[in-house]
Amino acid sequence: MPVLSTAAVRTTALGAAGAAAAGIGYAALIERNAFVLRETTMPVLPPGSSSLRVLHLSDLHMMPGQQLKQQWLRELDRLEPDLVVNTGDNLSHQRSVPAVVQALGGLLSRPGLFVFGSNDYFAPVPKNPLKYFKRDHRRVYGAPLPWKDLRAAFAERGWLDLTHVRRELEVAGIRIATAGVDDPHLRRDRYDTIAGLPNPLAQLRIGLTHSPEPRVLDRFAADGYDLVLAGHTHGGQLVLPGYGALVTNCGIDRSRVKGPSRWGAHTQLHVSAGIGTSPWAPYRFCCRPEATLLTLVAAPPKRPAADSGQGVSASEAIAR
Repeated sequence: MPVLSTAAVRTTALGAAGAAAAGIGYAALIERNAFVLRETTMPVLPPGSSSLRVLHLSDLHMMPGQQLKQQWLRELDRLEPDLVVNTGDNLSHQRSVPAVVQALGGLLSRPGLFVFGSNDYFAPVPKNPLKYFKRDHRRVYGAPLPWKDLRAAFAERGWLDLTHVRRELEVAGIRIATAGVDDPHLRRDRYDTIAGLPNPLAQLRIGLTHSPEPRVLDRFAADGYDLVLAGHTHGGQLVLPGYGALVTNCGIDRSRVKGPSRWGAHTQLHVSAGIGTSPWAPYRFCCRPEATLLTLVAAPPKRPAADSGQGVSASEAIAR
């Protein structure tokens, strides 16, 4: 085996260091601000229903001076969604509430639902990134954030706070039963406060949670919710090509770290990769910041029982 010279070793080391620096620079300066709208169709409505356009926002992690992010968010109102769903972690600074409200702009005049996440309650703090590989690491909380001011701003514009409550609304002619929990990442969830089957007359049943913890997803699925929306994962934030996300920062597996999947026999799950990052970890790699426009459509009719042994149904195939 040939032995590398000292000069060759030095050149290799410098090349590796340069590549690492370039990757960090790209992740922090370019991809972190390369906002994108992702569009997904999900068959969750009863046969014969008209479609419903839902804009899913999560994990803004807003700082007051993030003008590029704020401008991009303001432009989302041009999509004219029927419903806006916000699954938390809007704040990263004590003075971020005005920036969030102004950035959401016209979206706050549309029907909306929300729950909060850990970084609505507490400011982010520096932490060892290796802690994310340990699910039960000790939580370190930053300074309290003005989440009550944010809740008041959302509520006075008509958005519905689903924290441990069940609410019904009609959007675009579709009757929707909704419910949500407080952030399971902080173990603030109290599902028993909303437990039970939603209104059977509703055409759509939506559950909200910030962190998609299996214990909460299981309860929503058992109660018959058609769709559960969550955030928190940042899509893994650092994604390796050919491997995927390194961690989810919660109890779900890496294959569900972002986008649609099925949870249980009949419940669809959508996890947003989020729009921001912690100011102490300002980078993304192969995981662009995103909002998602979900087009909810009618599920194909179920096959007769006689066909049950011939494979999965069309709706199951789409969900997979």
